[in-house]
Amino acid sequence: MRQPVEQHRIPVDADGNHLVDPGFGTRDDHDRDLDTRRRMRPFWLSGKQTFADTELTVESPWDGSVVDAVCTPTDVQIEQAVSDLHTVQAEARATPAHVRAAALDHVSGRLAERAEEVARLITAESGKPLIWSRGEVARAASTFRWAAEEARRFSGELQRLDTDAGATGRMAVVRRFPRGPVLAITPFNFPLNLVAHKLAPAIAVGAPVLVKPAPATPLSALLLGELLAETSLPPAMVSVLPVANDRMPALVEDPRLPVVSFTGSGPVGWSLRTQVPRKHVTLELGGNAAVVVNDDWPDIRAAAERIALFGNYQAGQSCISVQRVLVHSAVYEEFVDKLVVAVSELRTGDPTGEGVQVGPVINEAAAQRIMAWIDEAVLAGATMLTGGTREGNSVAPTVLTGVPREATLATEEVFGPVLTLERFDTIDQALASVNDSRYGLQTGVFTRDLQLAFRAHRELEVGGVVIGDVPSYRAEQMPYGGSKDSGIGREGVKAAMLDLTEDRVLVLTGLDL
Repeated sequence: MRQPVEQHRIPVDADGNHLVDPGFGTRDDHDRDLDTRRRMRPFWLSGKQTFADTELTVESPWDGSVVDAVCTPTDVQIEQAVSDLHTVQAEARATPAHVRAAALDHVSGRLAERAEEVARLITAESGKPLIWSRGEVARAASTFRWAAEEARRFSGELQRLDTDAGATGRMAVVRRFPRGPVLAITPFNFPLNLVAHKLAPAIAVGAPVLVKPAPATPLSALLLGELLAETSLPPAMVSVLPVANDRMPALVEDPRLPVVSFTGSGPVGWSLRTQVPRKHVTLELGGNAAVVVNDDWPDIRAAAERIALFGNYQAGQSCISVQRVLVHSAVYEEFVDKLVVAVSELRTGDPTGEGVQVGPVINEAAAQRIMAWIDEAVLAGATMLTGGTREGNSVAPTVLTGVPREATLATEEVFGPVLTLERFDTIDQALASVNDSRYGLQTGVFTRDLQLAFRAHRELEVGGVVIGDVPSYRAEQMPYGGSKDSGIGREGVKAAMLDLTEDRVLVLTGLDL
């Protein structure tokens, strides 16, 4: 374990005034007193706490209060991080598996030890209720634990080549090696676990990684930088830099970062891939997830309650939160009644309150957009069954039926606490309706019919089908990703490790096999 953690600080003279340093920039000391500057949270540059004299203010989505102030890196500091990643890649690649695994185990254990503290940090910066923040911490600990296990068994394979006479005495050793340093760009909705899903697989395969967290929620990512700095990994292997979005093009285009792993909005993701067509780019871009409730499901109330909760958890700000609900005509009326009751009974309010299930969306602009989409659907003929109001950044859990096909709510990802209802008469209609979307991330199907389960798996144009539950289920070890406009590539620990690496063959000759 590497201790104490080394720090980079802005040079100051005896009176506390900043000295000129091309590595850290300059500032007029009159702009902010020294005590305020000392309170700014540092970022992690090549495994070291690093300060700068510009800041990013993190505000609570719930009440707008200031949660923290975070230093933002200068251009010189960003260049240093990228240069260090490029320089350290041979050392990182050669780091023994036990060192990588121990580092990942350490982070997993520390997250478990500090679980409540970390959960409250997530809630403070993202506005998600504690019930979901606690779950996210547990999932992140699991992500690092799985990565530690996979790091220990990421061994490659042997292939006999003497299957042809001309290759007698030959054997191939096929191993996978990192494609190179990774630029990992993460969103606000899972500020800890989605960062973990970038960091943990990269460390497991020995790939240096630069994490660029969402400007709204950098604190959880910085905490992971802190925990990794306690390990014996090469210090330059990981940097966590809260870089503003408008400074990203240069990082994306930098040839020293040949892998870009992006989770976020579709327009940004596809634009990024177009920007760097020669790079290896992985995109996880979300969707408007559908769930099918078939007439053979034995407990309609349980299905309705599950869908109500996971259409509104995290205020609907999840790529796989339920948005479109397709219900068989035979159970439609019963289901609708139970769904409306379940949605109406969800506990909303201050995300720090125990038992609160639905908190605010990330900011006012998001709340206004969601309300505009609801209003558009109602004006076009949709019927609102519950919700449809807003207070500040909080949008009331909303259920609509009869949403026209051309309405934005029917075609786009709302990323808010909104459910749309649709009736179907046959399974053919239901599956066609699920596929009638430019997205394809995950779908849930409430059925006990095994044949239907396999048919859905075969015919639905999505990355995952969940039988007997909502599409919002995700396990850290399973491949996760979508088709169509939901992205390209797969996450999940092992799947990401494969994605970050490429085969390299060693042929041995003259062996007595």
